Amino acid sequence: MIENRKYYIQIIFILVGIIFLTKLFFIQVLDSRYKLAAENNVINKVVEYPYRGLIYDRNMNIMVHNTPVYDIMVVPKEVQVEDTTKFISLFDITEEDFTERIQKAKRYSYIKQSLFYPQLSNEEFAKIQDELVSYQGFYPIARTVRKYPEPVLANGLGYIGEISKRQLTKDTLNYYQSGDFIGISGVEASYEEELRGKRGVKYKLVNVRGIEKGSFNDGAFDTLSVPGNNLVSSIDLPLQKYAEYLMQDKVGSIVAIEPSTGEILAMVSSPSYNPNDLTGRKYSSNFGRLNQDTLKPLFNRPIQAQYRPGSVFKLVQSLIALQEGVVQPSTRIVCNRGIINCHGAHTKEDLHGAIKFSCNPYFYQTFKRIIQQGKEDNMNKDARIGLNLWDDYLHKFGFGRRLGIDIPNEGKGMIPAPTYYDRYYGKDHWNFYTIYSLSIGEGELLTTPLQVANLASILANRGYFIRPHLVKGIDTPDSYLKLDFEKEEVGVNPEHFTTVVDAMAEIVEGTARVARVDGIEICGKTGTVQNKDSYDHSAFMCFAPKETPKIALSVYVENAGWGGGVAAAISGLLVEKYVKGEVSPNRAWVENYVMSKAYLNNL
Repeated sequence: MIENRKYYIQIIFILVGIIFLTKLFFIQVLDSRYKLAAENNVINKVVEYPYRGLIYDRNMNIMVHNTPVYDIMVVPKEVQVEDTTKFISLFDITEEDFTERIQKAKRYSYIKQSLFYPQLSNEEFAKIQDELVSYQGFYPIARTVRKYPEPVLANGLGYIGEISKRQLTKDTLNYYQSGDFIGISGVEASYEEELRGKRGVKYKLVNVRGIEKGSFNDGAFDTLSVPGNNLVSSIDLPLQKYAEYLMQDKVGSIVAIEPSTGEILAMVSSPSYNPNDLTGRKYSSNFGRLNQDTLKPLFNRPIQAQYRPGSVFKLVQSLIALQEGVVQPSTRIVCNRGIINCHGAHTKEDLHGAIKFSCNPYFYQTFKRIIQQGKEDNMNKDARIGLNLWDDYLHKFGFGRRLGIDIPNEGKGMIPAPTYYDRYYGKDHWNFYTIYSLSIGEGELLTTPLQVANLASILANRGYFIRPHLVKGIDTPDSYLKLDFEKEEVGVNPEHFTTVVDAMAEIVEGTARVARVDGIEICGKTGTVQNKDSYDHSAFMCFAPKETPKIALSVYVENAGWGGGVAAAISGLLVEKYVKGEVSPNRAWVENYVMSKAYLNNL
């Protein structure tokens, strides 16, 4: 028994020896990581950051490119700084700042590289390059930051910034490292995977002073960086620049869409900011300043602001009523101002005239016919059926939901459902007379400027829209990938659009004639958006030309009064700029009216 135990112990020792020998073979021969770690005192791992993809406008004008900078990285274990005063003078930082940066690096890792000082320009790096090699543990890494040759579309393009701890935690593929930059908003965020490329790495032999002596092992462990793919946006850069010019010193938004494709030609959020302010070392201070601005330049109004649609919504009511058969183009309704107030000199219009004169009583009665179709004897229950029907139509038109634009943080707006009124009045304790303000685009209705521009596209296309988007294609080294976006029908027969579109054309020839352009038939609708806190907002929606439309747009100018004023004027100028390529000198007075804010004289 004792003799057998001796053999068991010998077998155990032999097995342990085999395990250790196997592990040692794995470490020394098969796994290069340990070899590299052991030689870390003479090998510098240099991360090669890829060039982020460029962004072009629809005519291949560069909107976003890269400019080189240098990050100074630190490995705390290797740091040797005998003369701290001299070292901190290189970076113009305090001794307390130096200590704090080193401590932050140690908290991240004692043996791994982390960011010590970000984004030195070429000129700044050249001044310290010769001195830096004297300090062990500090390594420069070349990378790039974004540059905007034309400081436009800041809210749409978005910006990049250092990745957060939360984003690192969510990175299940472990692509990113602390100190990496990532798209934070706009196109930069939505197309991050296309734009970022793939980082590479090189192992360099260095002497004790940190001076490179060549590649380690002839580059056997090196990997090349792969540049990101370029994006071709749908933006028309000249139109975008002109639209931003017209919105100077105003609060509001512009969205212009090509109806046949859903491509966004221009998107303005005003006030905005210079996108170059959110690049480079001054990113943090500039972001803080912009974030505290009471006019909210970081707020992307075209997709996030929510307004009552006002009279623009009468076009939707008309189409739903025609599809449901509760009115015909020839249907005449008395303008009974005892029911609801109205404006203009008209008495008993057909549908064409009601749209042209924006007759409130007409659309009061039209909405009543949509909501109360006699499908239920109980008036309250009948209103529930009608409102559900109306909500379904509005959802198809793109209201009360996200359209799916290819940038983040799109708002849904607000379309009240029966459950909404149930919460306030109790189930079956409300009816048409509770909600009639919806008939003229007021009450609880809220829409985004993008949704209203999309409505203009629906009207231009006579019944459908293509999902609005800012990027039309991806340019890879091997090919060009054109992006396809879905077509959505709104459930209204094309023939019903004729009356509505004809009336819109007459509006531009009449009450909104400031939008009129010789040689281009524009179809539009004014909107005066009620605002209890100050003056009403000026809104206008249109498309042009009437046949084979090229552009559809919405314009909102806050606290600017009637929609037939500045919003219509801006719309006409943008249509002319895009369709004709320039604004006629004969219409310089319209541009002056917009830029001088002469429209405020009528408030």
